[in-house]
Amino acid sequence: MSSQNYVYQSIARATHDHGTTKMFGLMGDANLFMVDSFVRECGGEFIPAAHEGSTILMAAAYAHVSGNVGVSTVTHGPALSNCVTALTEATRGSTPLVILAGDTATDNPRHLQSIDQRELVKVTGAGFVQLRSPATVAEDVARAFYCAQVERRPIVLNMPADFMWQQADYPTQVLDVFTKPGGVADGVILDNAIGMIASARRPLILAGGGAIHARDQLVRLADRLEAPLATTLRAKGLFNDHLFNIDIFGTLSTPAAYDLIAQSNCIVCFGTALHDYTTDRGKLMKGKRIIQIDTDPTAIGGGLHPDAALVADAGLAAETILYWLNEAEVPASGFTRELDTATLTTHVAGSGKAPDGFVNYVDTLERLDEALPKNRVLVTDGGRFMTEVWCRLSVPDPQSFVSTVNFGAIGLGLQEAIGAAVAAPDRPVVLFSGDGGFMMGGINEFNTAVRLGLDLIVIIANDSAYGAEHIQFVDRKMDPSLTEFSWPSFAEIATSLGGQGFEVRSNDQLQKALEALENRTGPFLIELRLDPADVPAMRI
Repeated sequence: MSSQNYVYQSIARATHDHGTTKMFGLMGDANLFMVDSFVRECGGEFIPAAHEGSTILMAAAYAHVSGNVGVSTVTHGPALSNCVTALTEATRGSTPLVILAGDTATDNPRHLQSIDQRELVKVTGAGFVQLRSPATVAEDVARAFYCAQVERRPIVLNMPADFMWQQADYPTQVLDVFTKPGGVADGVILDNAIGMIASARRPLILAGGGAIHARDQLVRLADRLEAPLATTLRAKGLFNDHLFNIDIFGTLSTPAAYDLIAQSNCIVCFGTALHDYTTDRGKLMKGKRIIQIDTDPTAIGGGLHPDAALVADAGLAAETILYWLNEAEVPASGFTRELDTATLTTHVAGSGKAPDGFVNYVDTLERLDEALPKNRVLVTDGGRFMTEVWCRLSVPDPQSFVSTVNFGAIGLGLQEAIGAAVAAPDRPVVLFSGDGGFMMGGINEFNTAVRLGLDLIVIIANDSAYGAEHIQFVDRKMDPSLTEFSWPSFAEIATSLGGQGFEVRSNDQLQKALEALENRTGPFLIELRLDPADVPAMRI
């Protein structure tokens, strides 16, 4: 079926035809009519942000938590240039997004806001699809959604403003997406991999973000081998409640788990690129057989070169390996019989002490892990505070964990927390941010969370400093004062923006804040006042 539409209507219809019900955005003259049509004619929901980059971050977290393609929209020129950091973050996170970006009219190259948008997008690593003509809207939108899913990255659909009020037929078009992963091809490499696993006396199963869908198959393989299970940060929570789950692998491991990994002689890695933080810059992989399994050949051998590698789906590969172990009647390793899981998953306790006017950060995190809602979605901004949060705060599953560190930027967390909350409206979202990150990005969007009435709990680790830089000065016995700031009260800011804010300088104040948390009615902020000399160094 086809019908005559204005181009702005066709873009809205095509976006809706791809299952989009929510669009994050900031309106301008090149996209406002499309947004209006999406809401009024297609029945979609528009979530307006305060900054263009926020729209992409919100859509990225929405995609991660919901499992759908995230969609955002901005207008042209400076609106798109404001998105460079967010686009890079989403690209490096392999997040499928479609960004409907306006462009200045093709017949007005001297427009004040004109910029080469294709070249701008290219530097971020995101993809680019040009809206070619009014007659090709359905094809071009379909291509953008297809590429976002197959390439697993953001795709910017470039929409010239002068097209919007032109008319053309609109034929519905949605492309089949061919991403079904394949199994393992028989051959020498498979035989070698199985041989290494069969002969290992201390094997360990490691799952990354590319293996989240394969939990059950990996657990069956681990149980058959009597091998402990571990995850990368991106797969945090995948093996919750398994008796031999040692949690995060690498620099974020407990001391006992780190020692156990060092003792292992074979690591079977599913869906992880084995970056430096996972391997502790290669230290944890020395003297071991490494088998790497991934659907993406470019992910294999990036951090270190494995002894065997299979380009295959994690679940299908695990089933194949298990089948041949059973066929050959390979005995279990017995490795897990030696393990005390409680010891392996216990991090070093806090000191219980803090200077007057401050709380102990580690002890406070332990209390928050117990007190915060268990069905939470956990989001973390970047900063020195984050690694202790990753280690000490639990999550129900990997989809409930969002870390905004793919580009090493700070100030992205609150925006992603909003996207996560839109994706999971019946669950509380907990965001941990530093003071610098909140000033850089969170303060812009806190009122957005208030306007949306989100169940958002924001914890600010306020050491009144850029902590990662502060500790470098201190370590070199230099004056850290250039990294220190006298910020306004974040608790008061939260209240003035329409939320609830509590400042915490003692354990008694923490208890009062946690009691008030039970009766929260919207965005709720707890400002932890920390001594910059008392916050642990990052574990990376």
